[in-house]
Amino acid sequence: MKDPRSTPPAGAEKTESGFGGFLRGLLSGIPWSERAESDETQCFPCTSSNVVKLQNANGRTRVVGEDRDDVEVRSRKTARAESSEAARRLLEKIRIVGEEVNGCLEIEVLTPHKWNRRGYAALEVAVPRSARVEVSAPNGKVSIEGIHGGAIVRSSNGATCVSDVQGDIDINTSNARVQCSCCSGHLIARSSNGKIELDRHKGSVDATTSNGSIRVAVDEVGKLGVQLATSNGRIVLGLPEEVHAELDLWVDNGIIRNDRALDNATRETRGRVLGRLGGGGALIKLRTSNGSIAVR
Repeated sequence: MKDPRSTPPAGAEKTESGFGGFLRGLLSGIPWSERAESDETQCFPCTSSNVVKLQNANGRTRVVGEDRDDVEVRSRKTARAESSEAARRLLEKIRIVGEEVNGCLEIEVLTPHKWNRRGYAALEVAVPRSARVEVSAPNGKVSIEGIHGGAIVRSSNGATCVSDVQGDIDINTSNARVQCSCCSGHLIARSSNGKIELDRHKGSVDATTSNGSIRVAVDEVGKLGVQLATSNGRIVLGLPEEVHAELDLWVDNGIIRNDRALDNATRETRGRVLGRLGGGGALIKLRTSNGSIAVR
């Protein structure tokens, strides 16, 4: 006689099967669970202004200067959706478009958006070395190297790395790190919550962050000097062996360490040091509310 305790209740098998089907259906509908990718290469003629503007809302953007007279855009497009078929359909709708607007070449990534689908593109852009580049990338890393016409970068949530760029540089990001190396010209760097690191720069510097440290090494001080400020973080400034400038250092809660000989030096008890380097000249002004300052 069969033990009634070993017999599953009526409808139990049906219930388990129904729940398993429901679970599989639920998982298949999870946003971005399936993925599709494709690569594309496009070329655009340069405009007479030699200015290239890039807009890429969601994706990495890398710009490299080369010996060329056109602009080549290599893109890797990625689509995520609730099914393979939906991902493929979305992938087909992601487009890289370029047109001349007010004398500038404007290139933009166009991506449709739905609640359970996501598309983006990573860009590798080759431009003439003499070009000036302007990049808008709210949610993606930006890298620029080897151009001689200057650069502008606007990013909300993506680190910015700039190297071997000549001309004025203007970087503004909300929540990310800024790195620049071997550049020359007037450099402006702004970050709300991120470190700023500048190495082997030739020219003037204006760098500000709210929450993060600032490290700057300058090979030549420009006519507009060096201005560094942070609310919460350390400031370290490396100067060339021979420099002529006016030095103004100020901390609210921290210490000042100056390794350079100053003329007409004064030190205030509230945390301020003033003095002259060499014969004087451009202003070097460093400020931090909560942190230390070191000049080397």
